[in-house]
Amino acid sequence: MAGQAAFVREFLRERATILINGRLRGDPLSRLHLDEGRIDPYPLYEQVRAAGPLTLSRLGVFTTADHAICDQVLRDRRFGVGGRVVDDTAELSFLEMNPPDHTRLRRLAAPSFSPRTIAGFDATITSVVRDLLDRVPTGRPFDLVTDFAAPMPIAVISELLGIPDADAEEFSRYGTVFGSALGGLQSLQHASQLLDARKQLQRIFTRLFDLKRSEPGDDVISRLVAAEGDKVRPEEMVPLCTLLLIAGFETTVNLIGNTSLALLRHPEAWHRVAADPDLATAAIEETLRYDAPVQRTGRMALDDVEIAGRIVRKGEYVVTLLGGANRDPKVFDRPARFDLDRANANDHLGFSSGIHYCVGAPLAKLEARIAIQELTQRFGNLAMIKPGRRRPGSLIRGMSSFPVVGYPVLARA
Repeated sequence: MAGQAAFVREFLRERATILINGRLRGDPLSRLHLDEGRIDPYPLYEQVRAAGPLTLSRLGVFTTADHAICDQVLRDRRFGVGGRVVDDTAELSFLEMNPPDHTRLRRLAAPSFSPRTIAGFDATITSVVRDLLDRVPTGRPFDLVTDFAAPMPIAVISELLGIPDADAEEFSRYGTVFGSALGGLQSLQHASQLLDARKQLQRIFTRLFDLKRSEPGDDVISRLVAAEGDKVRPEEMVPLCTLLLIAGFETTVNLIGNTSLALLRHPEAWHRVAADPDLATAAIEETLRYDAPVQRTGRMALDDVEIAGRIVRKGEYVVTLLGGANRDPKVFDRPARFDLDRANANDHLGFSSGIHYCVGAPLAKLEARIAIQELTQRFGNLAMIKPGRRRPGSLIRGMSSFPVVGYPVLARA
């Protein structure tokens, strides 16, 4: 009870700090945690940029929307993870670790998500995508997120990890709750839901570890179980598998939704991709720049570091606003424009940078490319039928509801 009371006090204190500094003092970083930051963070990034390359927020942390500085901080080994402020990564394994533990666990997980390994899932992903599209109606409303973008990556990551069909639905439900906490806890009820999801995922994964010890297969969890005790400690197993779930699911759902939204808001781009499916790759890279699923991350100085003429002291924190860096006019011409022909779109920081570059990036890109290709081929005309609903929080940017209606290429909406 004492621990729960302390958590409630800390949660309420953080929310009060954000409200005071956001509403009363106009602090851009605080406002990013409010509704305006969830709905449209980009004007707030411009306020940060206008204040200078590296500024001190009223939350007591440095912040930057400068592309070069964000990239420098993320690559500099004098910065590490830890000392989180406001945002919660919900105990996601090596995402919260520095070398050498980060190196050890990432080296164990990375081969399962390498471009060469993931390329072998092309046919599986295409089959899953087409099956889902066969289930949605033509000429009648459906939800692009709940009926298509969300179930597709869950089906793929379940197969990659080796999740039995009987566990897939439960796995998806708790994984979605866990993923929602990446943007920070929104309420005490949300905190309770996260605690329950963590317990349930622990139960599911523990049962799967026992199964894979007796009946190993050609899947990620079987390979992790085989490495247990040598390369991965027992207490690291569940957080590591949870991270792989999020890496293979959360980013993909929002990347598909954000790309679809950008294309629908630029109908000429939608029709170009429908006419030339190879342009789906450009659409994905431009979305990762223009409206990335991961909007910010942060690093703590492990030593005194001089950045942009300022000294960041050991233990101080820098919030790198990736969404703002991806619209830095020093790097991207007309950055607020969605442009399929942008030559340097892949200079984005949509998957972070440095040693914490997203391990699931190859899988997310492949899934999103196939999804957009198949979606535009199936529905030459697709339209939102009412405004969608943004997911809670602003660290992870995406749609939780996306009502659309689609027609074949030759039809008229």
